[in-house]
Amino acid sequence: MASISEPYVIHYPKIVAVADTSGKNVELVEFFECIGGAMWAQHHYAKSPLIADVRCVGSTTRYRMHLGSVNLALEGSRFPAGISACTVDPDEIAITYIGMGGGGVGAAACRSDAQGVLRSRSDPAGGGKVAGATLWLPRMQRVLIGVDDTDTPEEGATWTLVHNIAKAVENKHTVYLSHTIVQLYPVPYRTKNCVGLVAEFATSDIRGLVERFHGLLVQYTLSEKTGMAVYSGFTPSKELTEFGRKVKRGEVESGLLESLRDDQLEIVMNGRGIIGAVAAIPFYTNYPEALELCTGKT
Repeated sequence: MASISEPYVIHYPKIVAVADTSGKNVELVEFFECIGGAMWAQHHYAKSPLIADVRCVGSTTRYRMHLGSVNLALEGSRFPAGISACTVDPDEIAITYIGMGGGGVGAAACRSDAQGVLRSRSDPAGGGKVAGATLWLPRMQRVLIGVDDTDTPEEGATWTLVHNIAKAVENKHTVYLSHTIVQLYPVPYRTKNCVGLVAEFATSDIRGLVERFHGLLVQYTLSEKTGMAVYSGFTPSKELTEFGRKVKRGEVESGLLESLRDDQLEIVMNGRGIIGAVAAIPFYTNYPEALELCTGKT
């Protein structure tokens, strides 16, 4: 008969947190393997006054958070668990969870040894006990890398290359968070489908990430017109979003990109694909809008 070493614990594979440069905006990203537990946590944790927004992206839960500490009035069934504190210092982000019963197991036992946790402090959990845990995570920044035009009419596919490079550049300082295919306006000189790609990372080593990604892209691209752009802000600017929407709705001149002023945007490879590479960036994880095919009239 098979045995289970920890019958009442489900371990979260990985937890990371990103903050903006001011430290006032935080996104907690929890990778999960039990979707039922993740959906339960999303439903209840959203009731905490520290949670500004919660959404599911693939096998991750994203919590946009306010800083501070609160006392949660936990109540069985109605509000059995939540996040009660979020603090940021120059190197670390600390998150405190609390829950009762099974919610306490999730708060204290299931997350404490996830990959990415520097250290933790947790209470005994299980049964009807109220239990909590504080996790200390490395403070990371969000980096979005846009890519377009790596294939030819004969071979290649940009979406597969970007995913494989994104996996290859992960290390202890960099976590690959998401991959988004962005449908652009089908210009006449497209390979076939006219899409750009954006890969999202959490990192504490921006230059190392960019250099590794660039090196692999140069090595494996099949095109001499590849574009690569890097955005190192917490949330893409309004100007960048407007640019992306224009590229989705019609063909644009290169001068439009040259007029775009954003200190957090870096052009790394300036081939013809740079327009699509930059345009893809603001649509990261926004799959409904990213995949929409615009006719030029909408």
